[in-house]
Amino acid sequence: MNIQTFDDLLSAARSQSLPQRLLFVFADVELPDDATPAQRLEFERGEGGALVPQMCVDKGLDELHSFDQLVHEANAFGQPWGMVFAAALAGTPGHQPESPEAEQPLQDMVEAIRQGRLQAFIPFDPRGHAMALG
Repeated sequence: MNIQTFDDLLSAARSQSLPQRLLFVFADVELPDDATPAQRLEFERGEGGALVPQMCVDKGLDELHSFDQLVHEANAFGQPWGMVFAAALAGTPGHQPESPEAEQPLQDMVEAIRQGRLQAFIPFDPRGHAMALG
């Protein structure tokens, strides 16, 4: 399935044969303190920077109904974010993973984003549209 929007992600997760738990890492882009003058200029043009995870959460499909709901809950924490990375954790037949089972995969996801290993995740902009990074 081609995922272009957050609704596409929810549909894809709900159509899987195994129950899914969704993992989310909200990140912002910041200019590193040791940035070169060229990097500073790029950043001012809206390019470059470093991804900085701000917060993370896991949600069962029964807990998440829309992107607006996720955004509302995230904004309640008061942390700035410019994109949210999504991944899914599959359960077993008849068993959706619970939050304790998602804790380590979620922390691994945060660390992967810090290191720039993004290929396993789908980034969404603040409107719920999938983004192409690169």
